[in-house]
Amino acid sequence: MPALFTAIAHNNKMKNNNISVIDYHQRSKHRLQQYANGPHNLDWATQPNPFREFTGCQQIELPLATQMFSAGFTEIYQREKIPCAAVDNKAIATLFELAMGLSAWKVYGNSRWALRNNPSSGNLHPTESYFISAGFDNITAGVYHYHSYLHSLEQRCAFNSPPVTDMLLVGLSSIHWREAWKYGERAYRYCQHDVGHAIAAFACAAATLGWQIELLDNTGDEHINSLLGLNRTQDFSHAEREVADVLLQIHTRPEHITVNTEDLVRCAQQGNWYGQANRLSPPSHIDWPVIDDISHSCVKPQTDNAHWTPPPLPKLITSPSVQSAVTIIQQRRSAQAFDGISTLPLQRFYRMLDCVLPRINTPPLDSLHWQARIHLALFVHRVAGLEPGLYILARSASGEKILRENLSKEFDWNKPESAPEHLMFYQLATGEARDAARVISCHQDIAADSAFSLGMLAEFDNTIENKPWQYRQLFWEAGMIGQILYLEAEAANVRATGIGCYFDDSLHEILGIQNTVLQSMYHFTIGAAITDERVVTEPAYAHLKNRK
Repeated sequence: MPALFTAIAHNNKMKNNNISVIDYHQRSKHRLQQYANGPHNLDWATQPNPFREFTGCQQIELPLATQMFSAGFTEIYQREKIPCAAVDNKAIATLFELAMGLSAWKVYGNSRWALRNNPSSGNLHPTESYFISAGFDNITAGVYHYHSYLHSLEQRCAFNSPPVTDMLLVGLSSIHWREAWKYGERAYRYCQHDVGHAIAAFACAAATLGWQIELLDNTGDEHINSLLGLNRTQDFSHAEREVADVLLQIHTRPEHITVNTEDLVRCAQQGNWYGQANRLSPPSHIDWPVIDDISHSCVKPQTDNAHWTPPPLPKLITSPSVQSAVTIIQQRRSAQAFDGISTLPLQRFYRMLDCVLPRINTPPLDSLHWQARIHLALFVHRVAGLEPGLYILARSASGEKILRENLSKEFDWNKPESAPEHLMFYQLATGEARDAARVISCHQDIAADSAFSLGMLAEFDNTIENKPWQYRQLFWEAGMIGQILYLEAEAANVRATGIGCYFDDSLHEILGIQNTVLQSMYHFTIGAAITDERVVTEPAYAHLKNRK
């Protein structure tokens, strides 16, 4: 290990592995005067393998079946319009391909890299996905790891005594090292963003099948670790470990089946386990102990089921998009640059804002059981019919109250005449906001050359008080909003990109936030993208050309 990296790793050692959420959040902030702790140079020799696999497992090849399901993109928000697909290999293949599968390969010079349908910070993809089933077709009861490169299921566990309930589950985990390799201490944040991206990706993929995703937020991490085999030290003896994130239940019929996760854990503990995880990097790599520390501090116990129902809202603002859901999902890309000229139509803008409001029976946000905790501070640059300036979107009535109490008292809070009545959308201040947006987003032009950019503000103190694991949920919610905006941008013939590098407290200063009641969790920007014609695009699964 280079001496510089050794020194960085040593200086980052924590005396107490029970670091508080607030301490970590403050420590991992980028500031105008100093960026959060990270590698000064990338050690390319230890760049992680983007694909996890388990050797010694039975592998079930999945068909490339996405074109067999032709739901329109706008229809996925109207579940009653899409008939429920039968539970078979083709449907499961579509679910995983659209959620976590490859979307394309990019080639530039001697470099070649894969893109996926789920967004990821730095295209590093720390999120791994698992499938748990009572069995159907040639998929026997057990636990499977999804291998995105091979588009296959690796059987990690065969249940000896299958559960009585006919159920389908998805498990998500994170390999923190994949992000830490590039981003250092801030990587934990990005891993949680990506969990949110993945939850929304699964919810939208399920909607193309007429299915619904439900986040089982009562489940503790210990159960998830046991069910997915993440606590099996012998299976990760030479590999980077995975950390439990969440269980998602797949409802394939309008009638919902209740799953007893304790029964599933017993099935896993009594089952036969197979496979050894591959090592992603050479053994000598930089260590960022604070990530393990905050991960330990945010371990979730078993909790009671949350119960919250979104308030009634009018139907979503109509989108003129006629493209299929598969097309929109598979063409999603992160914009690298914007033209700095194009204007976004007003109704497209309001449609995007409307889609991030929780609605009953409307994916992907109907997979959550908690009230909205994330609100949007928007820098509007080029939206037809809106004056440039600073705006706010509250995603709940109680959230609007918190925003009014904690933002600057000098703001106007004028609702644009064009805004739909149900949108809690207000103009705080008028004026050119491009320079402020650029500076706040680590001096990146993409925040200024777009039609608009935004910061996602979380109800912070009230959420994490006595429940530190809910820190993760704030990022998940922000990531889900990000995925919604990614897809809506594609449907509006523009493009989006998430911004993980931003100066947290600089945004707070502009907004007049003087405490930690509200904190910035994720930034985003949308506009007319400039395509780099030097980069060649290749098909996602050409290497599986014989796969039907």
